[in-house]
Amino acid sequence: MQEYAPEVEARLRAESQEIIARYPVARSALMPILHLVQSEDGFVSPRGIALAADILALSRAEVSAVATFYSQYRRHPNGEYNVGVCTNALCAVMGGDVIWETLTEYLGVGSDETTEDGRITLEALECNAGCDYAPVIMVNWEFFDNQTPASALRIVDDIRAGRDIHPTRGADKVHTFKETERVLAGFEDGHADEGPAAGPASLEGLRLARERGWAAPAKGRVK
Repeated sequence: MQEYAPEVEARLRAESQEIIARYPVARSALMPILHLVQSEDGFVSPRGIALAADILALSRAEVSAVATFYSQYRRHPNGEYNVGVCTNALCAVMGGDVIWETLTEYLGVGSDETTEDGRITLEALECNAGCDYAPVIMVNWEFFDNQTPASALRIVDDIRAGRDIHPTRGADKVHTFKETERVLAGFEDGHADEGPAAGPASLEGLRLARERGWAAPAKGRVK
């Protein structure tokens, strides 16, 4: 097992202590520490598991049990950009299945597989929680709404060409997988407030409620 360079390990240990300080019990920090490992290695590496276990006084088996349970943790190197295509019911019938077939054929990879250039890992996702904008693609967890096969191809072409890609909502541009993992570890990157979190379709119910004066019943008055 390749070890971290001394200066890298020292930094990861110091940042792990920052994470641990947010929790009343140290082992509760395991999940963000695994994201921190991914921000360094691009996946939950054997050396990352060993480091997390040592820091938190856990066994490697305990750390691996968490790393293999949650789908956002990768057990082999991820591409710079994780392109997730929703293939759940609504997105599928709105065109998600066709988008998925188009991308798998174009990129020559299947779900959880990475292109030879290391730029893109393709993933079939069960739900992107954006049904009001189906079909939806997420790139490093940023939303690309109302997609078509043609727009999906433009996204992956821009990624492979090194051009910035701009999500429908959220940050102004999509940052790399490792940069995103650092945010998931709890280290802010300053991009959280760059764009809207919700679009008109998501807010339509709120608009109608305000327009028509609808409100939830006062507490204690529900019959």
